[in-house]
Amino acid sequence: KMKYDFDAVINRKNTNSLKYDFAAERGKPDGLLPMWVADMDFPAPVEVLEDMGKIVERGVFGYTEVKDDYYEAVGGWFGERFGYSAGKNETVKTPGVVFALAMAVRAFTKPGDGVIIHTPVYYPFFEVIRENGAKTVENPLIYKDNEYLIDFGDFEDKIKTENVKLFLLCSPHNPVGRVWTGRELERLNEICAKHGVVTVSDEIHCDFVWEGHKHVCFGTLNEDAVIATSPSKSFNLAGLQTANIFIKNAGLRRAFKAEIGKSGYSQLNALGLAACQSAYTKGGEWLERLKEYISGNIGAVREFLAKRLPKIKLVEPEGTYLLWLDFSEYGLSQARLDSLIVNEAKLWLDCGTMFGANGEGFQRINVACPKKTLNKALFRLEKAMGGAGRP
Repeated sequence: KMKYDFDAVINRKNTNSLKYDFAAERGKPDGLLPMWVADMDFPAPVEVLEDMGKIVERGVFGYTEVKDDYYEAVGGWFGERFGYSAGKNETVKTPGVVFALAMAVRAFTKPGDGVIIHTPVYYPFFEVIRENGAKTVENPLIYKDNEYLIDFGDFEDKIKTENVKLFLLCSPHNPVGRVWTGRELERLNEICAKHGVVTVSDEIHCDFVWEGHKHVCFGTLNEDAVIATSPSKSFNLAGLQTANIFIKNAGLRRAFKAEIGKSGYSQLNALGLAACQSAYTKGGEWLERLKEYISGNIGAVREFLAKRLPKIKLVEPEGTYLLWLDFSEYGLSQARLDSLIVNEAKLWLDCGTMFGANGEGFQRINVACPKKTLNKALFRLEKAMGGAGRP
């Protein structure tokens, strides 16, 4: 029997799961198959569960901090895989990457300053900018021949004209699945350096990069960049609220930590810290097996669409377990498309416009689930979109 079984379907209903149990609260009908939020339907590695189990057995959940071995585990993971690591004093722990993005907007901008993002992009990017008094500046990605590219001319123009002080980079990019090349990142870095723009790179999906692509950590190009990481996506630990933010620049780090101080936040979740250290020291093999499994799922989607739903174009994913599907060939309004997905396919996906206006005509689907679940979703989609498509 396999050491890791990704085919097992785990019943997550009635577990207070955001993904499975909050349809009504989020304005959705009951009975949808949820493939929206970016958490996986797989249990965390058994090695991690064992380490957490020891703490649960002890039964005491007091305030918890970490020693050097925690920083060695985190630094070792990124050093070995991406040739970048930050030391203990350059690592700032936060309860999540989105929290860190919000702190960065507060720390590195003044009210009204511009923050530039590549749209369509992970929707909390818009929220943390807006809610913290900065101005959202969109640098729309160019969508051409089924792939996405950066519009560098527009990027630089907007930085010059929109008083941009901060760049929130999503790398690998969610939702379009791009793994930016070293050359693309170099160009972004040159432009930002020239205009004194601070870069915060959200690299939460860096462990999911598919064959033929390589994740380049932005910190290897710019020591002054802020690199936001977390084991939450890689090991399905999102509910444990642990992230590690690498900030080598002392001035930026001081400003960032000052904002965390103002928020009143100090120690992280005791189980989250243990799970993070355990995952980064013992989770490597599990992650490799998981990636093979998800890669198989992506292949299944690719094949299914090509054969049975050719009007739905898969934007070829270079990274992440979130697929970006282009439904524009159907010529439907976003409202009609959403209605078909929800009411006829009985699927809960993320509607494209959540990621920005240029997400119109798209849907994002999470394929980090057992094959059985994925197949069910694909057949529901086929039934709703009707093989050859319809008006």
